[in-house]
Amino acid sequence: MVAARRSEDAEVEMLDIELEDLPAELRWREWMNRIEAVIFASSKPVARDALSLVVGKAAKIDLLIEDIQADLKAKPYEIVLVAGGWMFRTRSHYATAIRTAADVGDGAHDFSEEEMAVLCAVAYHQPIDRAGLADIFGKEINRDLLSRLRYKNLIGNGPKSPRPGAPHTFVTTDEFLATFDLQSLRDLPELEFAPEEPHAIHV
Repeated sequence: MVAARRSEDAEVEMLDIELEDLPAELRWREWMNRIEAVIFASSKPVARDALSLVVGKAAKIDLLIEDIQADLKAKPYEIVLVAGGWMFRTRSHYATAIRTAADVGDGAHDFSEEEMAVLCAVAYHQPIDRAGLADIFGKEINRDLLSRLRYKNLIGNGPKSPRPGAPHTFVTTDEFLATFDLQSLRDLPELEFAPEEPHAIHV
């Protein structure tokens, strides 16, 4: 295991990121290919710091990605910025075709109405504990439902609540942002709740 790790470290160290022997145009294209390959191979958004490890000091990450996006204009997928990093996404134009096809995806992010309601409550009121969720919905939220959202890595533990007993709170994760194509929580759409219906959402 240690030997394998050392071999991997040595391979990373040998990566020529400056590519000074190449003409400028070929150097830029190689940097584009490296960034595209890294993003393509990752199942999660790839941060700027990670991408900077495979290109030279003169490389501009934003410009490289703009050029990659230009190359992908005729493709059914694109590179998008979500949760502080870049990842591949199928263009929304093809959503119906994807839903029509059989057995596409692993169903990891198929939500019941109840799961979506609780997930929205956490997203808009985080950090929030179970008692806070009960205040919103008018009843206690099932622990299994919360466990399922945690298993899908859409919510996690937040800071301790100031309530007696200091129960832990729930917050959304980077996986939540990536799942809903959000760069940050500031991108959540505004919601308007009628004051006379404080428990309009039922679980």
